[in-house]
Amino acid sequence: MSAKINIPEDHPRYKAMMIRHNLIEGCEKKIVAPAGLIAQGRGEAFDYLIGEKTCAFASKACEAAAAAFLLSKYPVISVNGNVARIVPEELVELSKVSGAKLEINLFYREPGREAAILEVLKNAGAHEVLGTEERLKLSASIPELSSDRRIVDPDGILKADLVFVPLEDGDRTEALVAMGKQVVTVDLNPISRTPRKADISIIDNITRAVPLICDYIRKMKDFSKDDLKKIIENYNNKEILKKSLVHISEYVKELSESLD
Repeated sequence: MSAKINIPEDHPRYKAMMIRHNLIEGCEKKIVAPAGLIAQGRGEAFDYLIGEKTCAFASKACEAAAAAFLLSKYPVISVNGNVARIVPEELVELSKVSGAKLEINLFYREPGREAAILEVLKNAGAHEVLGTEERLKLSASIPELSSDRRIVDPDGILKADLVFVPLEDGDRTEALVAMGKQVVTVDLNPISRTPRKADISIIDNITRAVPLICDYIRKMKDFSKDDLKKIIENYNNKEILKKSLVHISEYVKELSESLD
């Protein structure tokens, strides 16, 4: 087990450092795959590049995501180890406000991982979780996908019209879109394949994005279907990705000029 940590709450990197150590502990408990630690480091680097804040382009994507959830007939939230460890309570809250089902879906499968993640979600308040070890005998497959992420629950992702895939791999995102499903993702890296293939890409830290989606859903729950559809129609994912890249380039330029 990892040594007990002592990070003062007034440390400027307190939240980020706590997430790091929570993921390390999650790795020891089989919740997080070792490769998930590398993925977290990559994401953290991009959070620096956007200024560690929710930008206007991310807020607009969160609004569109909320509208998509409210219009969806059968939304499903895909949960991997990193997501379960970083924002378990927030995912459960999103499930409650949106009516979306929670489904465990893993790239790296090993005995006990689904059970470990299930325990995390249950402790966070989840009542129903799909994609568990006991449901594997009922599993279905995503066509044209060879990784273990092809294995899905027939009452979850296979049936969904909208799939929320935060911290996702690009292969499955592309496969889900090819199946005709609307895909919403959260990814700090705007040039990775996942946000480029998804329908709605939130370029933000998941710790900020999921609560914001929940806030938008609460605000918009009484909107008419026509008003919700207008939000989706006026949303352009390519423009959002372009704005995120422009923001990063301008932010880096400002930092470089501040060194003069």
